[in-house]
Amino acid sequence: MVEISKHAHKQLTNVPSHIVKKLMGWVASVELEGLEKVRRIPGYHDEPLKGSRQGQRSIRLSKAYRAIYEIKNNGTIEFVSIEEVSKHDY
Repeated sequence: MVEISKHAHKQLTNVPSHIVKKLMGWVASVELEGLEKVRRIPGYHDEPLKGSRQGQRSIRLSKAYRAIYEIKNNGTIEFVSIEEVSKHDY
């Protein structure tokens, strides 16, 4: 099961609609195929975070946006924030 925190839900109202669609596509894929299978999809760049965000993971929604999520003890995936990051040169 995938949940979106109140904070992340509020952030989604301020991002472009294609970002919201990509996140909802990821959620649908996880609920249909499972997290382990979706993690292998290269376009999302699912990766563990370090430092103060250790225990959280991020997925890439675009070059400018990342979604941060945690896996709760009961197995629930909760998105805690949608972050706009500096646009790197890829």
